[in-house]
Amino acid sequence: MKPFRSLTAVEQLAAHLRQEILAGSLGDTLPGVNRLAKELAVSPKTIIAAVAQLEHEGLLRGQGERRRCQVTPPAEKAQTILRVGIILYESENKNSSYKVDLLHRLQQAGHSPFFAEKTLHDLSMNVERVADFVKKSKVDAWIVCAGSREILEWFARQSIPVFAQFGRPNGLPIAAIKVRKIPAMIEAVRKLIAFGHRRIVMIAREERRKPKPAIFEQAFLDELESHGIKTGPYHLPDWEDNVAGLHRCMDSLFKHTPPTAIFISESPLLISAKDYLAQKGIIVPRDVSMVCHDPDVSFLWCDPPISHIRWDSEPVVRRMVSWADKVARGVVDKRQVHTLAEFIEGGTIGPVPR
Repeated sequence: MKPFRSLTAVEQLAAHLRQEILAGSLGDTLPGVNRLAKELAVSPKTIIAAVAQLEHEGLLRGQGERRRCQVTPPAEKAQTILRVGIILYESENKNSSYKVDLLHRLQQAGHSPFFAEKTLHDLSMNVERVADFVKKSKVDAWIVCAGSREILEWFARQSIPVFAQFGRPNGLPIAAIKVRKIPAMIEAVRKLIAFGHRRIVMIAREERRKPKPAIFEQAFLDELESHGIKTGPYHLPDWEDNVAGLHRCMDSLFKHTPPTAIFISESPLLISAKDYLAQKGIIVPRDVSMVCHDPDVSFLWCDPPISHIRWDSEPVVRRMVSWADKVARGVVDKRQVHTLAEFIEGGTIGPVPR
């Protein structure tokens, strides 16, 4: 029988961290000393000693004082070239600066990424059509942009790795990143209510409304209710997802009880609606206030600048590239993370028109 040797606290901690690194559970960098000490209920000195041992083994690499250690998996987990298919929401997204950045960053990381020939809109957001398209594609992993709940549920049941960029992945066993917009949206709603607005409407895509409102849209309705505004279909209207459908929605809204403020989910939709209303003599913000859910570089060139919810695309792109690297090394990564957004007041909101 081999002699029994009791492990020291440092050795036990090093063994625990080693197991987490090999499993790919720690991400690209090790959490800070104080955070680890609190989470693992050990002293900072024990953390420092265990980290030094793992640095000696080559599993961690220091990056200087007050900077987190980089996680360096062993050579046998060497990365392979990954063919990454990116299913866009609609074809216009190919021109998005951060989508182009994602493509280039994946290429720089040694992968073979490409935009899929069909978008979710080309496939009519139909689960059966998406499934048929995916099964015919020679792909190692998928990034799905703004997928509906039904589509992401289908991907979650497949063996191929998938990453949900936005969309409705909450609670599904797939990797994802979302922008935490709700606090910024609530700030905007409260600003509008302080200006005297009560008839506040949100224009959102169908997959955000059906089969029931997504978390962001429901939070909007809940915030209105908290201010004594009884909500219904008027506040989250149904509309056909095309230019003519958006214009018909605007006509319907302004026919009898026109809204005094409108939230719109994407910059192309806002620009289209704003231009159409202007042709009808309805001017922003003189007659109606408007807020866009997303940023757009063109907003700063508008006069007045468009009020919107701003978020940084860098952590979004970085997270997707990191996920692809792990998949290429055979590491299972199904974490769902958030990045924060902020409300930029701009100049398209103001007091209720008299």
